[in-house]
Parts: sequence; C-alpha cells; structure tokens
Amino acid sequence: MLLVPVGRSRYTEGMSTDPTEIQSQQQRQQARQRSLQRTHPPVQVPGYEPERLLGGGAYGEVWVALERNTGRRVAIKFYAHRGGLDWSLLSREVEKLAFLFADRYVVQLLGVGWDAEPPYYIMEFIEQGSLADRLRRGPLPARDAVEVFREVTVGLVHAHAKGVLHCDLKPANILLDQDDKPRLADFGQSRLSSDQTPALGTMFYMAPEQADLKAMPDARWDVYGLGAVLYCMLTGEPPHRDDATASELERAGDVEERLARYRQLISEAPRPAGHRRVRGVDGELAAIVDRCLAVDPEDRFPAVSAVLAALDRRARRRARRPAVFLGTLGPALLLLIVSLFAWRGFSNVMSQSDAALAEQALRSNQFAARYVARTAGNELYRRWGAVRRVAAQSELKTAVAALLNDPRSAELMTELNDPELEQTHTAEQVAALRDEFRELPPRKALQEVFEGLIPDYAKAPEDVASWFFCDPAGLSTVRVPESQTIGRNYAWRSFFHGGNADRADEDWRPAPDERLKQTTLSAVFRSQATGRWIVAISTPVTMGDQDQFLGVVALTVELGRFVDLQGRDEQFAVLVDWRDGPNKGVILQHPLFDHLLEQQGRLPEHITQYRVTADDLPDTQSRERHYTDPLAAAPEGHPYRRQWLARMAPVMLGERETGWMVIVQEAYQAAIGRTLEHVREGALQLGLLALLLIGMMMIALWFAATRLGSER
Repeated sequence: MLLVPVGRSRYTEGMSTDPTEIQSQQQRQQARQRSLQRTHPPVQVPGYEPERLLGGGAYGEVWVALERNTGRRVAIKFYAHRGGLDWSLLSREVEKLAFLFADRYVVQLLGVGWDAEPPYYIMEFIEQGSLADRLRRGPLPARDAVEVFREVTVGLVHAHAKGVLHCDLKPANILLDQDDKPRLADFGQSRLSSDQTPALGTMFYMAPEQADLKAMPDARWDVYGLGAVLYCMLTGEPPHRDDATASELERAGDVEERLARYRQLISEAPRPAGHRRVRGVDGELAAIVDRCLAVDPEDRFPAVSAVLAALDRRARRRARRPAVFLGTLGPALLLLIVSLFAWRGFSNVMSQSDAALAEQALRSNQFAARYVARTAGNELYRRWGAVRRVAAQSELKTAVAALLNDPRSAELMTELNDPELEQTHTAEQVAALRDEFRELPPRKALQEVFEGLIPDYAKAPEDVASWFFCDPAGLSTVRVPESQTIGRNYAWRSFFHGGNADRADEDWRPAPDERLKQTTLSAVFRSQATGRWIVAISTPVTMGDQDQFLGVVALTVELGRFVDLQGRDEQFAVLVDWRDGPNKGVILQHPLFDHLLEQQGRLPEHITQYRVTADDLPDTQSRERHYTDPLAAAPEGHPYRRQWLARMAPVMLGERETGWMVIVQEAYQAAIGRTLEHVREGALQLGLLALLLIGMMMIALWFAATRLGSER
C-alpha cells in the first residue's frame, strides 16, 4: 500500500500531512465528513469512556478514551470494513506490537477487540503528540535532534533484534512522551525479517528501492528512514522534497507510475546538503546523515546497529574533546600566553630602551641648540655693536650735518624725498636728480667718512651684505658698497621706522616723532639676487643735547650661514623667525636652501610657503620625540621626509630676546636607530631561544596528552 495524506491521528499512518494510504478524492471527502459528524465511536468499548475523536481515514478512526477503573487515558484504534482494506492489517500490526511488548521505545499495546464490529485495539495515549507536531514549530537544535535520533535508533535496534522491520519511519510515527523521549508507533506497514511481503512507506522518507511493489523488505530501508527523519529534524523538511517535486509526484498516474517516478527523482537528485548548513552539525554527524541517505543501499550502513555504533563513536570522540583540547589547544594556548608575555616584556624593554636612547639624544640636541643659539646671538651681538659704534662716531655726525646744511644737498634731498616725485617728474628726470645727488661733494665726503668708520671685522661679504645710512626722511644717502639704491627713499622699510613689518605704502613718509628710537632687528626680506632671507640691524644717529635726529645707520646680513652646526647630514641647525608679524614661522636658514642654490642659483618663490607653526615646534617641556621637518612637504624636500629628534633654543642678545629660534634636529635612525637595532637583535635571539625551549616542552606535553586521550 502506498501512503498518502488522510487524517490527523498521531497514532496511525494518517497522523500528519505526510503521505499515507492512497485514497480517492471522494474517499478523502467522505472521511473528512465522517470525522466532522462523529460524536461517538463506532462501538462502545467495555471499561472505557470515549472523550474525543483524534482522527480518521480509510482504516477507520482513532479515539481518546478514559479507562474507568484506573482513570488512565488511552488511544483506541477502530478498523472499518470500508475502502477495501485487508482484515490482515489489524492482525499484522497487533502481531508486531505484541513482539515489542514492554519495550519502552515503542507505544505499548493494551488490548485487542477481535470480535467487536468493527474490531479495534487499545494502546497508550501519549500526551505530547508526535515529532511531526513538534517540527511544525521549526527544526530542532542539532543537539536535541541527535538526542531524539539516538533514542529512535535504539528503539529500532530493539525492534530489529526481535525480527521486526518498521518500514515506515517518519516524524508522524514517532511520538514524544512527557519527558520528550521518542516512542515508535504505527507498525501497520512493518514486516518480520522472515516476511518477504512488499511494504510501502511514505514519500521522501522511503528508500528509493522500497518504492517497488516487488521489493523484498530490507533492514536498510529503516536505515534510510532514520537518515530522512534526522535530516527533517535538522532542516524542517525531508530530503529531496520541494514544491516542484511534490507536485510532479501528485500529477503521476497510477501507483506504479508514481513509485517509478519517485525512484527516478531520488536517483537523479543531487545529494541533500541542507543539513550541512545547520549550526552545530559537525562533519561526522553530516557524514552519518549522508551515509544513511545513500541512494545505493550498498553504500548505506548495513544495519541500524551500525548507525548506533557510528553515533557512539561520535559521542566518544566528543567526550574526548576536553582531553584533546588539553593536549593540543592547551599547550598551544599556554605557548601563546607565554609568547604574549615574552613579547610584551620584549616590547617593554625595547620601548624603555627607545625612550632612554631618545631622551639621551634629545638632551644632546638641546645642548647643541643652546650652543648654536648662543653662537648666533654672539654673531648678532657683534654686528649689533658695530652698527652702534659707527652711529656714535662724531666724524659721521659732522659729515652728516655738513651734508644736511649744504644748500644744494638739502634742496636735492627735499626733492628726492617728495612722495609725488615719480608723478611730477619723468623717469629720466628722476634718474638725473639721483645721479646729481650721488656726485655732490658733501655726499661723497660722507661716503668716504662712513667707509672709514666701518670696523674691519664687519667688512667681509660673508659677514655683512651691506652698510648704509638714511637721512631723517628715509633717503638712502650712503651705501657700502655703493649702488643704485642711493637717492631712493626707504622710510617705509621696518629698519627705518622700527615696526615689525614693512609698510605696504612705499610713498609713506614719517612725521617728526615717527622715527627709530633704538637699535633694532628689522623684519626679514628676501634678497633680489639669491632669494635668501636678509635682516637689517639699524640704529638711530642723533647729535647734541636735544638728540637731533640725523638719520639711521644700518647693516644687512644674508641669513645663509648665520647659524652653523658642524657634523653629519643627519644633524643640522635651522633658524626660524618667531616674532609676531607677517613673517612669523618663516624658516630663515635650512640646509635645503644651500642645496637649491647650488642647483638653481636662486631659491624658488614657493619655498616661503612652508613655515613652522606652533604645533610644529619641538616641545622642550615634554618627552614628545616625533618632529616633522616643515620643508619635507616641499617638492624638493624628500630627503627630509623621515622621523626626527629635535630641540630648540631662543637666540638672545644678552638678556634681550630677538624672537628668533634655533632648532637642532637629528635623524631618528642615525641617533638611536642603529643602537636600538643591535639591542633588538640581541633580545630577539634570547627570546627566540627561550620560546624554542618552551615550545619543545609544550610539544612533549601535547604528545603525552594526545596519547592519553587516544587510549580512552
């Protein structure tokens, strides 16, 4: 008999939507109507009070009844004469249940009404329902599914040992007791091992070779059914079943055609793989399912007892996992922990060594920065003193007074100092006026006196770029060496008015009280020839008790070799202007400038864009070691794109701050990198040797633990 859906009894082949015995559409409709109409069982069973109808089908009906003497609930299955059913069906099922009497894995037979009309038998009533009912809420967790599977397998082992093959394993035929332990039910399709009568099971739970009206019962049918039940518990669906396949089987014609199509579908379908994607299904459990569901019976487990043995082997291996873990992962974890502590210790040693070496290098750089700043301050002070000395000479004051008191000189100087000179005269006229002024005897006399007053130590071109004198209105009167700047007004320049920046308006002229009051450093400006930064040291020239202002004496210095630190390319000094004003942060001197001058002859305009900011300055109060050279960002600054150790110091004029800073920077790799590499190599060698010894000990422990685990 081919099994198709008929009813809802948990105790018969019609207990779920799984296919059971074949019925026509008319028979199904009649069974449904009878189920709805029945309020009493077909016959009154002595000693039992009927309570409710569980379900019905072609075989008849199943009722829940209460035993009057004990108050125990039972299930009573009534067999009808309808549907052409063979009366041997009842006797066969009762026969198998009698064989399995008192087996706790089987729903127990309590009594049989052979002579009743219709006949019936009484069995245990299991409150929890079937496994199919449970699976309607979703698949079971892998652990629970394996537990149920093992209990079912044990029950089948018992049944096979007594010569009973179930032949219709499916979730609907597995009931769950109050402890959720499975109990085998519905032995209507079961066969004795000596019985060669064909038995058809349920589609998608039935072995493909079983789907044949001439097939001989085989224990491997139950092996396949076991695999299908476990697959369904894990995934929620039996293997190979989908809507398209189920519809195709429904459209098949007679029984033989449907069975043939089922065998073909199972044989041609790929091996089910849904269980392998379920969380908690290991490779060994998946292999058990695969072998149970093998299409070729020769590839399956030869008996249900072999399935149980495979489950037991898996359980033993899982039980050995703590020992295996101790013997494998334990030593590895211990080695990892030791390695982490060793690495942490090594890292701490390297970090401490790095900090100590860096601190030492920074102290050295701090000393060097102070030394270079002091040297620069001395050089600046030497030029500072020279300017003041020249400005204080009476010969200079006398010569300046003679120039200012000369009528023609005074007339020309007034005209040349006129802010509108360029607008009221042609270029040729302006040039003629300046040429005439340069040739005036009083001016030439002043030029000669001025040159004679300059100290010898302040005449060298590498020490001083130029000397000059400006009259009270800012007119360049004397210059050493002489140039076309004589006769031009420079009142707008900071070296004349003493401000922190040049004035934007070059036609500006000072009021009587707007003049330089003391010796000062001018705002830096770029050389027309080289593009280097230049600074002027200027001081006022006064005469008499009333401090009559005669003008300004100044010298200029090109800041190319103003600060110098003899040593390697990896350590050098940088001069930075840190005075408030538009030039704050300007890099006045840097080795890159010398390199660019050698290549191009003049510093490019864009080099002034790269400045030191407050965040860039090396902090002398902290242990911060990383310093970035601002010129590393320049297109030509790639040699300076590395880590530096730097310290800074201010350039002082005695007790007076100039606002300039000296930064001494040293390449990290050159300062401590090589030493640290030697320390690292030595520490690594010792650490690796220690880890090797520990590793050998761990391997010995692992070997011993795994051997111990394998002997269990």
